[in-house]
Amino acid sequence: MTEKNIQSGSKTKLMALTGMMTAMTVIFTAYIFHIPVGMNGGYIHFGDSVIYLAAAFLPFPYALIVGALGGGIADLLTAPMWTIATMIIKMLIVLPFSSKSKRFLSKRNLLAPVIAFFISATGYYIAEMILFGSKTAIISAFSGSLIQSGGSALFFYIAGAAFDGAGIKKTVLKYTT
Repeated sequence: MTEKNIQSGSKTKLMALTGMMTAMTVIFTAYIFHIPVGMNGGYIHFGDSVIYLAAAFLPFPYALIVGALGGGIADLLTAPMWTIATMIIKMLIVLPFSSKSKRFLSKRNLLAPVIAFFISATGYYIAEMILFGSKTAIISAFSGSLIQSGGSALFFYIAGAAFDGAGIKKTVLKYTT
């Protein structure tokens, strides 16, 4: 097998993992533990935890795709008016994470969900101002985001610890490089 074929195979495998994590994001956002809250079409879900896992696992551009497409497709299916804002916000919540460590729960990734909360809450507050023309919803925007982001962070920490304990990152990366 030539060097080019090996690299091509790696990209194909990374694209396949990206597609699987995107699908999991859609499912965990739109269907599994999908709990509607408030009157603005918002809902609590664990889809962000899959985005966090993708950001701690996949190279940066692939994780951005998981966030944008996974969150965007889920909103297209459940609350279409939020689709564009969600695609932007879900790409931004990937930024605090790093996939460069051999572990999901590196020092950086332990703090990243907290930073992602502030990115998400601020992003959705701005989106609410644009969509509804109201600046008074900051408390409800941040409190809803806190519940949702907190649940996603907890799920990320539990899954990350389990995956680190099982050596998932090392095993899977061995077959993609």
